[in-house]
Amino acid sequence: MNHINRIQVILLLFVTIIMGCKKTTSPDPTPQNSVVSSTSPANNTISVARNNSIAITFNEAMNPATINGSTFTLMQGNTSIPGSIVYSDSTAVFTPTNSLLAMTKYTATVSTGVESKTNVPLVSIIQWSFTTAGSSSGQATVNLGTAINYVILAKTEISNISTTSITGNIGLSPAATSYITGFSLTNATGYATSSQITGDVYAADMATPTPINLTTSVNDMVTAYNDAAGRTLPDFVELNTGNIGGKILTAGLYKWTNTVTAPSNVTISGGPNDIWIFQIAGNLTVSSAVNITLSGGAQASNIFWQVAGEVTIGTTAQFQGIVLSKTGITLNSGATLNGRTLAQTAVILDQNTITQP
Repeated sequence: MNHINRIQVILLLFVTIIMGCKKTTSPDPTPQNSVVSSTSPANNTISVARNNSIAITFNEAMNPATINGSTFTLMQGNTSIPGSIVYSDSTAVFTPTNSLLAMTKYTATVSTGVESKTNVPLVSIIQWSFTTAGSSSGQATVNLGTAINYVILAKTEISNISTTSITGNIGLSPAATSYITGFSLTNATGYATSSQITGDVYAADMATPTPINLTTSVNDMVTAYNDAAGRTLPDFVELNTGNIGGKILTAGLYKWTNTVTAPSNVTISGGPNDIWIFQIAGNLTVSSAVNITLSGGAQASNIFWQVAGEVTIGTTAQFQGIVLSKTGITLNSGATLNGRTLAQTAVILDQNTITQP
């Protein structure tokens, strides 16, 4: 072996010895912020529903014991927002105790006190902000136009199964007087009367100017329905998946993409100038003996139930507000209504008490 080859061999042995002496280590297990898969709402999202929960999803399993009210917080300015926290399947969800304020910025924070399942803490805090929906001045009222002249207005039928007490006018168009049943009507010129109604009865086949007045009112009813249905930026979305039983409903715009039920009492709470608009894509069903009550000065004339499906008010239930239904409205035996029933098909009554607000 020549001199050069000896040097190469010596160098190779030297490198091998040095590499062999190096300590083998595992990669740093400390998770970076990339351990976070997503947040909901995303950072800087606007028009977030005021009943929204706040969530953070991790790329790996975390230690649930480290995710609590101290390490996962929600703030509005310097004010801490109370809520409950649930961790499951790598996602932590913060649910505020109360509805968030309208048009308000909130900041969620997850601190370095949160650890992975192997007890490795986050490297730095995770923070994101969002702004809620709604209006600081509240919703504008729904203009009923000349439909406000009626406590009951329908297109195809108004049927009364048993004795009902109504305060206010009732109208039917384009259907004729014969489709108003169960009232023992006494005909007059352009209107009729009934001992069950403190007000007058109008139908499309009565003397002028009743037909044109009814056409205008029915068109105004449809316009009001479309106005309520078209309101955007709801304060509350899919509240309690449509079960409003036991809820206290503050003023604002509510939106559901399915059926809404009230299996137990409901309170509508707010001031005399507050507006409530309930957008319901499915049916509205109020169970028997359920009471919808008003508090704080709330007025039935400021409550609008826009319902695409059927509206059913249960036996002896007490209902509040103006019902704008694209389909039919049925009040079962003994149900009472402080409001109006404005239906684009039929209104069915059975020994009810209906009073215009």
